[in-house]
Amino acid sequence: MTIPKIRVGVIGTGFIGPAHIEAMRRLGFVEVVALAQNGEEKAREKAAKLGVPLAYGDYRELLLNPDIDAVHNCTPNHLHFEINKAIIAAGKHVLSEKPLAITSRESAELLRLARERGIVHGVHFNYRQFPMMKQLAQMVKQGEFGPIHLVHGGYLQDWLLFDTDFNWRLDQAAGGRSRAVADIGSHWCDTVQYVTGKRIAAVFADLRTIHPIRKKPVAGGVTFGLQTDGGETAYEELPVITEDHASVLVRFEDGSKGSFTVSQVSAGRKNALSFELNGSRKSAHWKQEEPASLWIGHRDKPNEVLMADPSLFLEEARASIHHPGGHTEGWPDSLKNMMLQYYTFIRDGKDPSKDTPSFATFEDGHLSMCITEAILQSHEEERWINITT
Repeated sequence: MTIPKIRVGVIGTGFIGPAHIEAMRRLGFVEVVALAQNGEEKAREKAAKLGVPLAYGDYRELLLNPDIDAVHNCTPNHLHFEINKAIIAAGKHVLSEKPLAITSRESAELLRLARERGIVHGVHFNYRQFPMMKQLAQMVKQGEFGPIHLVHGGYLQDWLLFDTDFNWRLDQAAGGRSRAVADIGSHWCDTVQYVTGKRIAAVFADLRTIHPIRKKPVAGGVTFGLQTDGGETAYEELPVITEDHASVLVRFEDGSKGSFTVSQVSAGRKNALSFELNGSRKSAHWKQEEPASLWIGHRDKPNEVLMADPSLFLEEARASIHHPGGHTEGWPDSLKNMMLQYYTFIRDGKDPSKDTPSFATFEDGHLSMCITEAILQSHEEERWINITT
């Protein structure tokens, strides 16, 4: 008997929307049947390019389609609350890009609404879905490192290094009050909390805007692009108040400590998420740009490097790795794992109020918003701020 595929619509087709579509198509039991883009002509063009059957110039029209089971929200940050709320009201499962909303008040409301409607809700924190993160989380859970007393690292990029680099995320009205922290710091916090199994309880933060005035290309720009026209582009100068980098001290719920630095102005660093755990028995270090290896440090014997290999993984982590050792799984595969966990949950008819999901949910998205707001408050008041949810 043929099992019907889960039918999905995608709202927003910038950088991340097509990545979602590619990842879903690799599953086999999920079908992307529609997309929505601002404007019917643009929507049709994008749908034709991506091979999606239906195109809508207004996301509300997509939500009226009774054949769609789940919807991905891949729009700019300021639209997340409005659209996520509409998806829930339409009775469809929802997978949202982060941040879940612009404020913790909004994210709390979305979490409440999703729970009330029994919607399967997910937030696209994909870094926890790397096979090595599943392995490391299990190693920590089994006590291999002893109690973790220190966590440190960062997330560095360079795509906004120059004052001529511009993107909608730089506009507070579209991106929100935080940029580097909300955009990439949220990934670092989610990954570390997932791996250690403990929440961040308090923060002390210092933020800085390197380019308070940026030059926006009059003709528009492309995310992660680089200007190469010899200086012939016409610009308009615009003020920017969101942070280019941040340094944050963190205190976990068990009293252990940590720190991280995020930056979008670090030359040569493309997508450098990394962290180190220091436990009472041993340490571990991982960096996303070399995702198939985990450095393990010892005091009284030679250090080790664990390579991603299902034959070397703990039983609980093997399902997250899909190829033999040496066949490196990277960033697109972490998206595939995210989609696999999310849609398997739906396919198996699990209940989000009773069954524990193996992906980030609106609860994680709400916690992320609370941490971001605490970081902003800490910077403004120059003191430790407790995380309250």
